[in-house]
Amino acid sequence: MKARTQVLTALLIVCAGLLLAGCPTRTSIANINRDPGRFVGKEVTIAGRVSSSFGALGSGIFQIDDGTGTMWVFSQSFGVPGNGARVATTGRIEQGFSFGGRSFATILRETQRRH
Repeated sequence: MKARTQVLTALLIVCAGLLLAGCPTRTSIANINRDPGRFVGKEVTIAGRVSSSFGALGSGIFQIDDGTGTMWVFSQSFGVPGNGARVATTGRIEQGFSFGGRSFATILRETQRRH
């Protein structure tokens, strides 16, 4: 019985480790804004409340406020959430981006929407 418990415990620890390794950790927007060059091309996850958004035909751009700062997110395949919505999103940081006649210094190009 003791050996069975040890095997189940070890299996549970391995499964939990694999699950956590597959989840990117959230990065605060303040950390990204403080040194955006360090994050360019890297995949990060941010979360917060949508403070502004605009788009058309399924693509657009929205701003997330996580309480430490704000960041614009470009969404090409996931739609644009409405103002006030709580979202978590994963994507790659880019600099020098234009959309709809507006220029954005640093954005997150969305690759996955989290719930």
